[in-house]
Amino acid sequence: MAEDLRERLLAELTGPGGEFEIAEQEVGGIPMRVYTGGPATLRDVVLFSRGHGDREFLVYEDFRCSYAEHFRLVAGLARCLREEYGLTQGDRVAIAMRNFPEWAVVFWAIQAAGLVAVPLNAWWTDAELRYGMTDSGAALVFADAERTARLDRDVPVVEVRGGEPGPGVRAWSELVASLPEQAELPDVTIGPDDDATILYTSGTTGRPKGAVGTHRNHCTNLLNTVVGRRVQAALANGGVFPPLGDPSAPQPGVLLTFPLFHIAGINSLCFATLVGAKLATLYRWDREAAARLIVEADLTTAAGVPTVMRDLVENVDEASRLDGVNMGGAPIPPDLVERIGRLGTGGVAPGNGYGLTETTSAVVMNAGGDYLAHPDSVGRCVPGADLRVVDPATGDDLPDGEIGELWFRGPNIVRGYWNNPEATAEAFVDGWFRTGDLGYVVDGWVHVVDRLKDVVIRGGENVYCAEVEAALFEHPAVADCAVIGLPHPTLGEEVAAVVNLREPVETTELQQHVAARLAAFKVPAHVVVRDDPLPRTPTGKVLKRRLRERLGAQGV
Repeated sequence: MAEDLRERLLAELTGPGGEFEIAEQEVGGIPMRVYTGGPATLRDVVLFSRGHGDREFLVYEDFRCSYAEHFRLVAGLARCLREEYGLTQGDRVAIAMRNFPEWAVVFWAIQAAGLVAVPLNAWWTDAELRYGMTDSGAALVFADAERTARLDRDVPVVEVRGGEPGPGVRAWSELVASLPEQAELPDVTIGPDDDATILYTSGTTGRPKGAVGTHRNHCTNLLNTVVGRRVQAALANGGVFPPLGDPSAPQPGVLLTFPLFHIAGINSLCFATLVGAKLATLYRWDREAAARLIVEADLTTAAGVPTVMRDLVENVDEASRLDGVNMGGAPIPPDLVERIGRLGTGGVAPGNGYGLTETTSAVVMNAGGDYLAHPDSVGRCVPGADLRVVDPATGDDLPDGEIGELWFRGPNIVRGYWNNPEATAEAFVDGWFRTGDLGYVVDGWVHVVDRLKDVVIRGGENVYCAEVEAALFEHPAVADCAVIGLPHPTLGEEVAAVVNLREPVETTELQQHVAARLAAFKVPAHVVVRDDPLPRTPTGKVLKRRLRERLGAQGV
């Protein structure tokens, strides 16, 4: 019955004449189901945000910025980029800084000016930053003082939140002071399939690749998020859609802990800007500070990688108005979903968006009561997205319930990799993107079991790391864990687990705990306890290659 209601609500929203109508069009020569209305470009989102007026938008420490002031800065900076710096359609502008509020202003000015934003990973080394600048061909970079000191000065640099700028560096404060009190966006024409961003992949297995996202990619993701929220709201409202954009409703607010250079961070920024939400960020993760900020800034949701959100929910203040916790970027153990659902007096809605940089964030979503009912699933495909489960060995499609590589197609899939035709041809096949993730589908619910390269093959049996990790997370002493394969002379590989503990426990107890839940061949032969945190990318993915190298060097 609930499934039928969900489908009816979705059809009402996206069917002919619906509030978010979807119709078939050709995109890049490939038939796709696309939204016929709503924002077609990110510039449209900027223009729409002007209507939020004096609502508070950006919150950072003692800094506050309204939507009206944000639009003034964006309009002035967009004109400055075109008129003073002489940038033209398609030129690239890099952003290299922490989650400072200026990040949002720069990003939206780039989009409003018809330029291409290149968010650089703030935790990259000097060599990696130089690579990103050179590979993208960025003509200008906005950087905080920490990154400015490490950049080559062969392009103009604007330094945010720095001291006295060095040679060839312009201070953000000076640039802002030069902007007019009132300005309109520059008069530029932007198409839905024009480039909007180049986002570099995490590069855990090699040199990062720049995924080129279009305005259609980002706006599709944005509308998918809106539609998903509308369906969930109607399900919670007895099958009736509540009013859209009720001006009398309390302002929503999000604590954003995803890095803004990550696609999940950009998605959160775009959604907040569209709906008029408050967006709060921190200098670095601090769970006590985060819990205080949620109450003091009256925030309603928190968004971040699972490890950070687990840390938050263990410390959240019961006085908060928190009603949602949204996660992504790494596998989410079912026990964390259930724990979020038990928060507070009325429960907090967990949310998950499965996707990659190449899918412009979430291509599968699970949230609210659906997620609590299916905590082991990443959810259902978003509107307009097609999914194949493909046998990696033969390339044949597999039936429901069988594990294969997940391939996606739709208007949210990026057009390819920047300056890398070989990698593009390998990953994108006739409009389909090969994720490299293994999973299966049952009754429309998508399950992700592992990265293709991380499957442990023990004596001919496949062991999917996410399944073993989920079992370990159910033990109360386990704070964090990662499962990897180690070489074995006769089995080929054997299962090993690396864990952080909340309290002392014998490793044999952890093995017995897994054995009570999973087949014997999936039980870790080695359990290694670490006091230091597991090595992760800034977006939450465990660097399993580093763990394998370290354990191999220790003779485990």
